[in-house]
Amino acid sequence: MSISSFSFPTAIRFGAGARKDVGKHLRKKGLQRPLIVTDKALAALPVLKEFRKHLDELDVAVFSGVFGNPTASQAMAGADAFKSHRADCVIGFGGGAALDVAKVVGIAATHEGNIIEYAWDHPKVRTIEQPLPYFVAMPTTSGTGSEVGRSAVISEDDTHLKRIIFRPRIMAKIVFADPELTLGLPAHVTAATGMDALTHNIESYLSPSYHPLCDGIALEGTRIAAAALRTAVHDPSNLQARSDMMMASMMGAIAFQKNLGAVHSCAHALGAVCDLHHGLANALMIDTVLAWNYEAAPEKFEELAHVCKVQGGGEEFVPWLAALKARVGITGKLGAHGVKREQIPRLVEIATADICHKTNPRPCTAADFHRLFEEAM
Repeated sequence: MSISSFSFPTAIRFGAGARKDVGKHLRKKGLQRPLIVTDKALAALPVLKEFRKHLDELDVAVFSGVFGNPTASQAMAGADAFKSHRADCVIGFGGGAALDVAKVVGIAATHEGNIIEYAWDHPKVRTIEQPLPYFVAMPTTSGTGSEVGRSAVISEDDTHLKRIIFRPRIMAKIVFADPELTLGLPAHVTAATGMDALTHNIESYLSPSYHPLCDGIALEGTRIAAAALRTAVHDPSNLQARSDMMMASMMGAIAFQKNLGAVHSCAHALGAVCDLHHGLANALMIDTVLAWNYEAAPEKFEELAHVCKVQGGGEEFVPWLAALKARVGITGKLGAHGVKREQIPRLVEIATADICHKTNPRPCTAADFHRLFEEAM
């Protein structure tokens, strides 16, 4: 057998009220001037104001310039805010977009060049040579799991192409995962982010890469999300369901160091071309892609069906998944969400170039992607 390398993420403080410990933790580390990186919508809500009360002994600044899919210009503006405040640490507070920007603000604030030049596939990729600011991650959604990830997805401003900055050094030093922060999420956001978490777990498990540790996490993450998602959507004040979805979200992100699959390649293309929310894009593609994947890994579909308590075994897993989507309010095909057939060639181009499908259970060609997008229309 070949030699395999495994690594797992940072320290995590998980549970209702965890947010209240952030200030004490930073003071203990000798840090006094945090920059909170968040998105425009969240900055205007009471949840951020309430969190700041727990930082009352610190000199806090807020950068709220994140919106939509995170871009290089947002990251560079965040770095300017960090330097202007003379910050000594970063608190990422938000969903996947805010956390991805927060992860790389420290690079841009302490290093030369545009943040896109630190993407792993940049032709003149820059190295991280200086120490990075202390980084704390606080998720307010349960979807991307970005808080425990070692990569950030940042879009180019001009082309809208998503670039991946993959550096273990950008991981949070500690995550404060407080499910109370998700209690105010609207149903449609809970559904879309929840499907994102479920997709991460499922695609990670289906990946043929060798990582039994992640396989176990992905299966359990799938089980937890499958059992909790409908309750989280329809009973939004149910703290147990919110806690379960936050845990499943982190488990999916931990598991996908094993890599993902063609669902994510399609979703990345839909985000770049149509600006679709990433979780929604995953939800709109997952049953189409998984139905095509079934023949490549029927035994894994049996396991997925088993943990999700699907009657009828692996062959019924995809229909069950489609029904789950409908139960949480995600209906319609791509066309109903603004995707046009004339966009398919560009979607195919971007999906084919995306790295995620390299670990799909079935090899994916441009022709395969074209057919999948057509079926999903």
